[in-house]
Amino acid sequence: MTTCLPDTTETRQAIIDTCLRMEASGINQGTAGNVSARVADGLLITPSAVPYAEMTPDMICKLPLHGDPDPVGRKPSTEWRFHQSIMQARPDVGAVVHAHPAYATAIATQRRGIPPVHYMIAAFGGSDVPITGYALFGSPELAAMVADALKDRDGCLMANHGATTVGPTLDRALWRMEELENLARVYILALSSGTPVLLSQADIDDALGSFASYKPQ
Repeated sequence: MTTCLPDTTETRQAIIDTCLRMEASGINQGTAGNVSARVADGLLITPSAVPYAEMTPDMICKLPLHGDPDPVGRKPSTEWRFHQSIMQARPDVGAVVHAHPAYATAIATQRRGIPPVHYMIAAFGGSDVPITGYALFGSPELAAMVADALKDRDGCLMANHGATTVGPTLDRALWRMEELENLARVYILALSSGTPVLLSQADIDDALGSFASYKPQ
């Protein structure tokens, strides 16, 4: 089921508020992250190189679901391509959150994903959080890799870059980013003190079943 928000001042402010929450929690720094939300005739996304505290609803950029942005006016985030590609491939996605959280990015620099070290891995739809290959930020190549990694997951790491999470709503996508960073932190701490014991596929299947009815607000 596709989740679409109306293109209103309130929706645009909700995108900004999501960015501010992300910054306040320490998940992102400066202007590195970006947030988008699906609307009936495309998507809304944060502008390029504008600090969150300075954003206003009229600065939020609107893009078509297919095709390039309007060349006239404020430039959208340099990462608009993978936001667009995700929403093309996943009609159930209503919002996308991208950031450079420290622990998740640290693992991404090692070019590995996160294995099932904790049952919260099920919040991302499977037995791991996958890692993409590396490509230049904002490139079509990166957009293709991120969309592919998220075809059956709700979060991924991006090699030498950061992380991206999705959800039916802005709140859900941000919740997943917060959970992903905590999961990455747990994994790094476990590795630093020993060898973590991974959950079995049966354990993950049980967790996935429980998450099917878990709906945080």
